[in-house]
Amino acid sequence: MSTNAAAPLDMLLAQRIRHEREARGWSIADLAAASGVSRAMISKVERAEASPTAALLGRLSGALHLTVSTLLARAEADAGPSRIARADAQPLWTDPDTGYRRRALSPPGAEPELVEVELPPGTRVAYPAASFAFLRGQVVWVIAGRLAVEEGADEALLQAGDSLAFDLEAPKGHAFRNPSRGKPCRYVVALSRR
Repeated sequence: MSTNAAAPLDMLLAQRIRHEREARGWSIADLAAASGVSRAMISKVERAEASPTAALLGRLSGALHLTVSTLLARAEADAGPSRIARADAQPLWTDPDTGYRRRALSPPGAEPELVEVELPPGTRVAYPAASFAFLRGQVVWVIAGRLAVEEGADEALLQAGDSLAFDLEAPKGHAFRNPSRGKPCRYVVALSRR
């Protein structure tokens, strides 16, 4: 996991996952059983010894009844409250498996939450349905490139300027895919929690 110099998101995320687990009175074994993630991996993530992938965060957040974005936003908020999210202090997280980059645009806890994503060419990132279960709404807006959004068996291909309101009831979750072979895709996601 990498972050900008302004916020040690890796440590904040490790602490937040541990806090969410302990707040539920769960052991690492309980979280492992609920998420399908091994106890050893959860332990490494909680000690900030392993960089969680977007898919792993999806499994952990779903088991905790949170969205990935909520989990990351809570970790970011642990750095301290602010109504302003300065560009040079916006937390940046990179998925070590895919190179997917996520920047929190809105101040922690703001509604709706705005997130900018850059998805490398040919990359696909999938999230289980449980990671969307606690959202009231989600919209994606493509800034540059092309983005394929998979919702179960359905797929929408978006171009720069296109937006899509998600079907949050899709039983198999969602996947984001950059069908380009040479250009990254940049998009903004707006999330509203229940």
